[in-house]
Amino acid sequence: MQVIERRVADERATIRLGEDIAAALRPGDVIALQGDLGAGKTTLARGLVRALANDPELDVPSPTFTLVQSYETRIPLQHFDLYRLSSPDELDELGLDEAAASGAVLIEWPQKAGDRLPADAATLRLDEEGAGRIARIEGPSAFMSRMERSLAIRNFLEGSGWGEAVRAHLTGDASARSYEIVSLEGQPRRILMNSPRLVLGPPVRDGKPYAEIAHTAQSVHAFVGVAKLLGDAGISVPEIFARDLEQGFLLIEHLGSGSFLSPAGEPIRERYEAAGQLLAFMHERRWPDRAEVEPGLVHVVPPFDRDAMLIEVELVLDWYIPAFKGRPAQASERDAFVAAWNQVLDRLAGTETTLMLRDVQSPNFIWRPERQGLGRLGVIDFQDALIGPSAYDVASLALDPRVTISPEIERATVEAYIAARPPGFDRSAFDEAYAIMGAQRHSKILGLFVRLDRRDGKPAYLRHLPRIRNYLRRTLAHPALREVRDVYFKAGLLDGTPE
Repeated sequence: MQVIERRVADERATIRLGEDIAAALRPGDVIALQGDLGAGKTTLARGLVRALANDPELDVPSPTFTLVQSYETRIPLQHFDLYRLSSPDELDELGLDEAAASGAVLIEWPQKAGDRLPADAATLRLDEEGAGRIARIEGPSAFMSRMERSLAIRNFLEGSGWGEAVRAHLTGDASARSYEIVSLEGQPRRILMNSPRLVLGPPVRDGKPYAEIAHTAQSVHAFVGVAKLLGDAGISVPEIFARDLEQGFLLIEHLGSGSFLSPAGEPIRERYEAAGQLLAFMHERRWPDRAEVEPGLVHVVPPFDRDAMLIEVELVLDWYIPAFKGRPAQASERDAFVAAWNQVLDRLAGTETTLMLRDVQSPNFIWRPERQGLGRLGVIDFQDALIGPSAYDVASLALDPRVTISPEIERATVEAYIAARPPGFDRSAFDEAYAIMGAQRHSKILGLFVRLDRRDGKPAYLRHLPRIRNYLRRTLAHPALREVRDVYFKAGLLDGTPE
């Protein structure tokens, strides 16, 4: 097994190592803590638990007398201390196997478990070295790969003057990207963006992988380049304070936490309307298809071409139909589906194009009521931007896939956008493109959310499917979608729930 060595100079460094391990932890991980009395195992465990709980003041008692302590943190954690264990057989009563199956496990005095530790448990040993300690981490390749990246983030923070920062998980998304809040005394909080280079996957068509055909951003270069385009245009995007383009780390401005939703999770109409006005402002500009990342390095903004549109909607065939009907899509269904979409996409010829942010939805905006005008909106997710139909982003916003948008709020959002466009704006052409792009986007999402469940183990996305089907019904009502509508309803794609 691979071994990582890390010097920890003092108690605070031990706590930081616990935070770094917490950032890498996943359900199913078992970590055996080894070291003599006073080596710092409990200090490290306390730092790990508090980081998982995102609570620096959380009481984390040693489980020496209780043997096990449970924490309902971001990842459920069981902290075992086996010092007083009389026999490895007692682990059955403590529920070690069940704990490892439902969350993560931290074990002090693991030698007391004999041969009852899981075969894939990682070990972390703390030994004295001079005035400090040396930590030796060893474990299965998947765990070690995550640890390497987490420790690389700490190195990046150190090189940026933020080595003492407290790390706290913020969020992940449907991709491999993740985000942390980093806090340093005397400084405004910042966001750590962890964006590893995209793993392209196997070829699916003409020797190209899905991500290449769909023009998914392959590196953090795209975020940096598009951020410059948007910032230069006066749009509120995070300032980038430090970067490691090779590893995919950015230290960026924390724009705030204001939401487009009420505390009950309901959409706030005025905020969606404001976002519609922001899109109108963007769509009046002529955008280049190249963005400077740094001197001598340029990000080319890809086109939202027909190949990209089709490969996205075909996720319905590849993932949704097998889940919905329990069988692969038939060749006749695939032929009819592609033919119908090609006819519909022909109607986009000549439609207005712009810089599409592509993922315009409530989690990707920050509401900042203390600002004025367009500055009230912070934009935080745009690395997958393309040059394509302007109606796409309006449909993405007004039919927010993660929030139930009533027809009334949808209309209000669209009308706010239209009202902000200049006289002479072609409303009829926009309405047609809006319906086509809305149907294209939500067809993609219908398949994508099933893929996230079946392939990536993220079942939470399935709860959105009824809403997505409802949005598809709305967009398919437009006459421009008649061919696609006939195919969808003939296949029964908008009824029921995948098994």
